[in-house]
Amino acid sequence: MTVTFSDLHTESGLKSLNEYLSGKSYISGDQISKDDIKVYGAVLVNPGGAFPNAGKWYDSVSSQLASSFPGKACGVRVGAAAASPVEAAPAKEDSMIMRYFNADNRNVQYFGFVGASHMAKILGTLLDFLALNLEVFPVLFQAAGDDDDDDLDLFGDETEEDKKAAEEREKAKKQSSKKKESGKSSVLLDVKPWDDETDMVALEKAVRSIEMPGLLWGASKLAPVGYGIKKLQIMLTIVDDLVSVDSLIEEYLTVEPCNEYIQSCDIVAFNKI
Repeated sequence: MTVTFSDLHTESGLKSLNEYLSGKSYISGDQISKDDIKVYGAVLVNPGGAFPNAGKWYDSVSSQLASSFPGKACGVRVGAAAASPVEAAPAKEDSMIMRYFNADNRNVQYFGFVGASHMAKILGTLLDFLALNLEVFPVLFQAAGDDDDDDLDLFGDETEEDKKAAEEREKAKKQSSKKKESGKSSVLLDVKPWDDETDMVALEKAVRSIEMPGLLWGASKLAPVGYGIKKLQIMLTIVDDLVSVDSLIEEYLTVEPCNEYIQSCDIVAFNKI
């Protein structure tokens, strides 16, 4: 849900922020996020005691940003003409529209008219942090063409340890799936000879000579076809992932040397076990 803050350089804007932060530690969720950084950049000074919720939030963000930048900053400022102690509402032509938004347009959006001097202060604050470590604000500033893999990433790039752990989990998952027993099927085949002179004993011997992983030959019998011709009916059990009955027939039973005895084969029954 989008949350909008306007004119955070004014008392009314800070009052709106203070009311929003009632009962909350951060703008979005329970941890500091890019939403907090964006709103923080628009608040010119610590709201203080007049706005206790906003002041507490401001101090919290400041402390966490400070811990991310242990080095001593020289400071970077954007100059602008000094404003008078009591500044009237800026004229339209002396104002700028400032708009911040998340890259995916989801979280926080706020905008308003900001005087040139206020804009300079806001930009100066942001540049102080950006000058120390540009990668802390990858959405606001990205160095073009920087492909250095050794740069510090505070937003949780996957480490070598994480990659290794993920590879080990994937390997264990594959090994576990291999251990699972594949499904089996019971098949009844009709094996037909060329004619009544075919040696059926040799035919059956040729059939049973075929061996492969996942194939087990079972009981058999001779059944009459007609005109003195008999066919071989034979049971077999297969592991479904290892043996294809169609391939068994086309690549083994009806080619040399078995086709010396076998004219054709038919699947009579096929049942899952």
